[in-house]
Amino acid sequence: MHTGNGQTVKKISINELENYIKQSRKPLVINFWATFCKPCLEEIPLMLELARTSPNVELIMVSLDMADYYPDKLEKFVSQQQFQPAVQYWLNETNADFFCPKVDSAWQGSLPATLFINPQKQYRQFVDKPMRQEEIRLSFLSLDATAN
Repeated sequence: MHTGNGQTVKKISINELENYIKQSRKPLVINFWATFCKPCLEEIPLMLELARTSPNVELIMVSLDMADYYPDKLEKFVSQQQFQPAVQYWLNETNADFFCPKVDSAWQGSLPATLFINPQKQYRQFVDKPMRQEEIRLSFLSLDATAN
């Protein structure tokens, strides 16, 4: 629960993120975003709203902001926006040619980008464009339906 002390944003590498996905026992929504991305900021509240009503699904927000934003500016921004219940990470990678294909072979680095995945059921959906509320809702429902 948010205590008013601010939300922590942890540093993560793409290999650590891959391992997190592989070890997860629950469905994940991994949203790649940045503070400078207006469509990202419009989409995030919709993601958070669905995460709050989907207890089986873990929402992970991965910031692709520049290194000078981490951690101070990023943690301040995340706390002001009240991004809970999402887990917050900052991707400690600079080579998009390296990390993008590890997320999805079709990803060219556009933001926002969201990976809906249930590792236990081999369910995977990748969206590399802004999503409307109904698209997000249906993706959460599809993911949650695979959670059994």
